[in-house]
Amino acid sequence: MSQELIEKLKVQIIETLNLEDLEPSDIDANDPLFGDDGIGLDSIDALELIVLMNKEYNIQIADPEEGKNVFYSIQTMASYIQANSLFPS
Repeated sequence: MSQELIEKLKVQIIETLNLEDLEPSDIDANDPLFGDDGIGLDSIDALELIVLMNKEYNIQIADPEEGKNVFYSIQTMASYIQANSLFPS
């Protein structure tokens, strides 16, 4: 797993979702992104992440069940990007 990609995703998520009170170092790559156990993202944030994946990595996620798995954590996002992106990371 590319640590560089994980760090890039942390920055992209903070910028995309305007999480001004968070620094990349505040986010553990394995923590859940949604719910009370993680950084507390909601369904609107999920839509923003879908747009991010499409725009930055040319990945489209249409199936909600697939999205739940992909967006579980930064680690799962990075794994999915490495396996499915048309752009080199």
